[in-house]
Amino acid sequence: MTRTTLRLVGCRKAFADGTVAVHDLNLTIEAGETLAILGPSGCGKTTTLRMIAGLERPDVGQVFFGDQDVTRLPIERRDVGMVFQNYALFPNLTVEGNIAYGLKVRGMAVAERNKRCAELLELVGLQAHARRGIHELSGGQRQRVALARALAPRPKVLLLDEPLAALDAQLRERLRSELDQLLRGLGITSVFVTHDQGEAMALGDRILVMQQGRIAQLGTPREIYQQPANPFVAGFVGNLNAFTVAGRTASGLKVSGGVLPWGEAGEPTTVYCRPEHLRVVSSEGHLHGRLLGQFFQGAQSRLLIEVGAAQPLLVDSADSVIHAPGDHIALAIEPRALFALHP
Repeated sequence: MTRTTLRLVGCRKAFADGTVAVHDLNLTIEAGETLAILGPSGCGKTTTLRMIAGLERPDVGQVFFGDQDVTRLPIERRDVGMVFQNYALFPNLTVEGNIAYGLKVRGMAVAERNKRCAELLELVGLQAHARRGIHELSGGQRQRVALARALAPRPKVLLLDEPLAALDAQLRERLRSELDQLLRGLGITSVFVTHDQGEAMALGDRILVMQQGRIAQLGTPREIYQQPANPFVAGFVGNLNAFTVAGRTASGLKVSGGVLPWGEAGEPTTVYCRPEHLRVVSSEGHLHGRLLGQFFQGAQSRLLIEVGAAQPLLVDSADSVIHAPGDHIALAIEPRALFALHP
């Protein structure tokens, strides 16, 4: 597969009613990279993907594939492969017919077309299903046919719009792993849109979090989760506990339920931590509260703990101890697990 750097330079897109979907977007996607565009409905992620594809033209700005300005080129001239949420497969064609369709339209010779189809069927593990109709396939198999069809012409860029959204939770989890292995094996520049944070964390080399048509943060999954740029990113990616600071003592920050260890200068108005960073302890802890509920989640339990007037805390614990509602719970936290954010 060809490896192509993709750039959006100052791209802005507004619709007829005056709504600005994307504001002055500057973005570079490295050759061979998989970028996940993550955000809530209406944040501009699908419009960004459509501008890359050529399905929407930016009102201002340019789109480059490598050194080529493709801003005014339609999708059929951009050399992109696209997988849609509903797969958009031809129900009257077999699996093989769907994969070969784009090659046939391009005028590829029959022998070469058959060879390429065989390669793609092997790649997605559907050799035994080549002659089957689309209606005979499961949701996961249809997703793989759609992916094979998009890859058949050897595109420069692969674009995926909510590629796993139509699948049930268990199948989505399995295909997420398969898709990750496939994309990494191909090394093709890939961009996919999702509202599923788990999908973005699992598949993206980097994640672009969008908020109201702008970049809220761009970084690796680890950076996005551990070093969120603002409260929106922190709250959208993963669960979050927020503590309103009531003052500072010699031992830390006074919050509802106790005192948090804080070694940094200054006194932030709010500090945050992830649920897995709070530990249930038997001795004195930094926080004290009352258990509202404990929910078994397999490898861990989710505890909901009331601490004064603040929002209940979420605690993810691998401890097998079963607590009863109303039990007193002491919690400890490492200072490095706490962070403050700028609005």
